[in-house]
Amino acid sequence: MRSAQRSLCAAMLVLQAVVIGLTTPVMISVADVGVGTAVAIGLGLTAACLVTAGLLRRSWAYGLGWVIQVAATALGFLIPLMFFLGVLFGALWAVAYFLGGRIDTERAALAR
Repeated sequence: MRSAQRSLCAAMLVLQAVVIGLTTPVMISVADVGVGTAVAIGLGLTAACLVTAGLLRRSWAYGLGWVIQVAATALGFLIPLMFFLGVLFGALWAVAYFLGGRIDTERAALAR
């Protein structure tokens, strides 16, 4: 049976990767961040989201997901709207993490 926690968290990271990827041109045009810096930050964090989504089979990858939430929120220092979006995605990540874990626990109890 598939892990609900892994599925929900992976879905959140993929959605977050799209949003963070779209911040790259915003950093360049609105926040006047250098092209190289914006690409490194935006696409680097996007890649981190996607790689972490694939690594969620390992328990330590969930810790990396929490680090990504902090980094996404820290983008607010470059693009103030990212404070809001970072907190929003952090809350969604927390719901996916805790609710998914609870679903997995209840499924395991029912299977016994």
